[in-house]
Amino acid sequence: MFKTVLIANRGEIAIRVIKTLRRMGIASVAVYSDADRFARPALMADEAIRLGPPPASESYLNVDAVIAACKATGAEAVHPGYGFLSENIGFAERLGAEGIAFIGPRPEHLSAFGLKHTARELAKASGVPLLPGTGLLSNTDEALAAAETIGYPVMLKSTAGGGGIGMQLCADAESLKASFESVQRTARASFGDARVYIERFVAEARHVEVQIFGNGKG
Repeated sequence: MFKTVLIANRGEIAIRVIKTLRRMGIASVAVYSDADRFARPALMADEAIRLGPPPASESYLNVDAVIAACKATGAEAVHPGYGFLSENIGFAERLGAEGIAFIGPRPEHLSAFGLKHTARELAKASGVPLLPGTGLLSNTDEALAAAETIGYPVMLKSTAGGGGIGMQLCADAESLKASFESVQRTARASFGDARVYIERFVAEARHVEVQIFGNGKG
């Protein structure tokens, strides 16, 4: 059992993790940007460490700052929440190299499933039915050509996205053209990865999700 866990996130997910750690008798460490200094997670946690300025790229996505916070507080593990560094392979590997546990999938699993376009490739190779979609798109013209083949409406998605961030419904060519660079900017700011792809949009779909949990011991 860990004695101290750092939550590498903010907002509602950080609050939920802090409450759970408290029930389990585990000390919590919150991290914050200057914009979140007086946000609820920073005030609730047993300890709070500043990561940097408000931009996520300089705070919540700053791997060196998060690891330094772990060392400063003696945190033995990191809970990444969702978004930010939660599916960052390099982050999980760095934590392992520092002897800090990553509460989440192992790096090899993140490598296979952490990026949506590689997860699609793995599913296709395994014979799993997929919505019509693309690989990574280099530019707007490539996206427009692909969307014409797939058929509108389409979803423009960040391959590194999570929590509904970095995706945009595009009903036609004009909306796709207007959204392409915007989604890239959002993805770069939120996940440090601006790469995008397209999938056909399904209206009134039923979401069926299966969660798989492991104890890290096989």
